[in-house]
Parts: sequence; structure tokens; C-alpha cells
Amino acid sequence: MSTTLAPHATAAEWNRVRAAFATSLLVDTSLTSLALNLDGPGWPINDPAETPSAYLDLTSDEVIAALARQGQPPERFDQLVAILRDTLAFDEPFSEMVAQSETAAAQENPVVRNLAKLQIPETFPLALAALTPDTLEFCRRENVATLGEFALLAQRFSQKITLAGDFRALLNALSHIDEPTLARYLPFRPGAKGLHLIEAVALAVRALPPAERAILVASPAAASPSLRARVRQLAVYFAVECTDLAAMIAHGVPLSRLVMVLNAPGFESTVAALLDPHLPAGPHGSPTVKRNWFSRFFR
Repeated sequence: MSTTLAPHATAAEWNRVRAAFATSLLVDTSLTSLALNLDGPGWPINDPAETPSAYLDLTSDEVIAALARQGQPPERFDQLVAILRDTLAFDEPFSEMVAQSETAAAQENPVVRNLAKLQIPETFPLALAALTPDTLEFCRRENVATLGEFALLAQRFSQKITLAGDFRALLNALSHIDEPTLARYLPFRPGAKGLHLIEAVALAVRALPPAERAILVASPAAASPSLRARVRQLAVYFAVECTDLAAMIAHGVPLSRLVMVLNAPGFESTVAALLDPHLPAGPHGSPTVKRNWFSRFFR
């Protein structure tokens, strides 16, 4: 393909081209290489920093001024527009091919398939999982923020390096549908589907020493700022379940009974105390937590 110069390219044309090129896979490719691929006039500024991204945030007047500072005539702006426009003509099919390849890789990923089977959303934030700070930092450096992205990262890395720690444990649990292990890292309820608010709060509570848990039962406000922030995050993420729990409480099911799904008496009252302030009030008043021993068996 040869480059057809755009004589006297307009500001409107520049805006259309730069908006389209902003998502191109070639946005950081040198203009020298792009011009060479088009079999047209070469780009005269032989500098690695001369890429489309160097100009895309500029208006047409700013581009012309920037080129002038490098000794280039106004016609160079026309050549830049032509290079980007003509590159887009073959870049778009390539981008579609890459997108289709990534989609196919996700569909073939056994972890992604198991997430769907367990009805665990791929969009669940890793920040809300019970992973070590080192694992979370590693994922952050790799720009991995969700379970779905974790699955694709694990697929890529497992072919190159030996994975360890909770990264490996969570990956194995998802690969083999090991429900008890999944429940150690995700707010998953063994024997059920999906992720759940009560289990999510329980994950945060499990890290607390027993004495601190006992204090929280009497005074949820005594929770550390980080724990309060965590429960607040969870309540926002599981907003629909918050409403559902409040509705059940309004119909006579005490929160103390709802948290019994954890089957962990040492955690249940603490989880209930932390959840209570975040449950919207129902038609029969604010949700209450029954804490006496008989409430485990009677309303």
C-alpha cells in the first residue's frame, strides 16, 4: 500500500484520524517504520520518540507547531495524517484478529470455564479475595485486577515459570474445582454457586485474633479503619445481596440465623455485627442481631 498525501489536511480530519488511532495496536510504533510499511515517502525525523502517540494529544495547530520546531514545513502535517489514515486501513483487520485470538484463548482456558460452571463472575476484583499482599502486588504489576484476568495470566505464566504460594493454590482450586480450598481465598459457599456477602465478610474476620473478634461483637465501631473499609467495599460490591438479606430480616429471619450458613460459631456473631450497619432498613425497622445462645435454634 502506498501513502496518498492529504493536501491541506483539516483540523476535523486530524481529529477523526487521531481518535481512531488512539486504540490502535501500532500507536507506539515509530513513524519511520509505519511510513516504510506503506511504501510511501519516508518520515524525515529519524527518532525513536517519533511515534503516533507523541502527537495524538495535540490539536492540529499544536502538531504543526511541534513539527516546525523540528525544522519541518506545514506539509509534514499532511504526511502525518496520511500515514495514520492509511495505516488504519490494514491495522483494523489485524486488531480484530488479535481480539478474536484473545477471545478464543479465554474460551479454551479451563479456569475460565470452571468460573462459569461455578457461576463465579470473571469480573470479581482480586482486591476482595483473601490473597497475600505479595500476590496482590504481583498481580497489580501485571495489570491483573479481576479473576478472569487472573485466569489468563495464570495460563500464560504457568507455561514459563513455576508458580507458588496462594497464587498456585487458588489456581489449582479453580482448575480442579476444589471447593473447600476455593472458600479459603474467595467468598465461595461450598455446595452452592456464586460468591456471597456473608462469606466475604467472614474471610476478612478470619484473619482477626479471637479477642478482637469478641470486642467487635459488642461494638462493630471498634473495628480497625482497614476492616471497616473492607466491609464497606464488600457491602457496595454485594449491594443486591445486602438488599436481599435485609428483606429476609424484615420477614422475620434474624441475621444471627442467616450467618449460620458459615457453620463457624466462632465467627458468626462477629460477621453479623459487622454486616448489621450496612443492611438497609426494611419495613419492620432496622435489622437486629440476636446474640443469645437460643437464637441459634429459635427466632
